[in-house]
Amino acid sequence: MKFEIVGEFHAIETIASGRQIRVLAMLRKRWGAGRWRKMKGLVLVRLRSGRIREAEVHWYEAHGIGKRDFRIKKLFK
Repeated sequence: MKFEIVGEFHAIETIASGRQIRVLAMLRKRWGAGRWRKMKGLVLVRLRSGRIREAEVHWYEAHGIGKRDFRIKKLFK
């Protein structure tokens, strides 16, 4: 699902870090070595249809590399 992040993240939580991340090897190969964390948070997103909805978004981030691979896990009304 293609989307654009409109607002600021809030209610941010760490889901996993380091070796707990299943795709750690892929992250290191694609983006480089770092202290990777899988995160989740709530944010406003603009969907392909143009509608703006609040969503739970998951992503990976590492210090010095930034936030990567955003995915919508749940849409709210």
